[in-house]
Amino acid sequence: MTQTEVLDLFRQAGALLEGHFKLSSGLHSDRYLQSALVLQHPDFAERMGRALAARLEHLQPTVILSPALGGVVIGQEVGRAMHLRSIFAERQDGKLTLRRGFTLAPSDRVVVVEDVITTGLSTRETIDAAQASGAQVLGAAAIIDRGSDPSRLNVPLQALVRMEVPAYQPDACPMCAAGQPVVKPGSRA
Repeated sequence: MTQTEVLDLFRQAGALLEGHFKLSSGLHSDRYLQSALVLQHPDFAERMGRALAARLEHLQPTVILSPALGGVVIGQEVGRAMHLRSIFAERQDGKLTLRRGFTLAPSDRVVVVEDVITTGLSTRETIDAAQASGAQVLGAAAIIDRGSDPSRLNVPLQALVRMEVPAYQPDACPMCAAGQPVVKPGSRA
């Protein structure tokens, strides 16, 4: 899939929003990619999952691991396309961890799959959870990479779309300065 094709799916689903948003990272932005709206459509989710899987085949992972909540659906689709086990990490006491009986072994070769990456915080925390289990993390993947520093994860990153969308600290946000109300559509409080 091309970047244009992916963004067209987001537009068709009403998932590319414009306004004043507080992102999961705490930063503010004038655009928000609500991946849950596009991933609710099975054909869109399947197409993006297959496209990411094709970019990850060379790594030969044995497990797909995603951070809850945003990465769960696309992680499942990538795992399905690759015929791999797909699990997720979720917050417990403020830290992403493996729960629900999910385990990783030192022999596991993990790729962390996320929906949208901005700062990479959730992805890095998910990588840490995998490494704490002794598994080898081969790389990460996302539908959308909003960041400007591809090395911020310390593992190779594959993304269907790379786009630089300005994100601001709240005290330096031009929309806040203009008095625009902020909306928090994300999954992390």
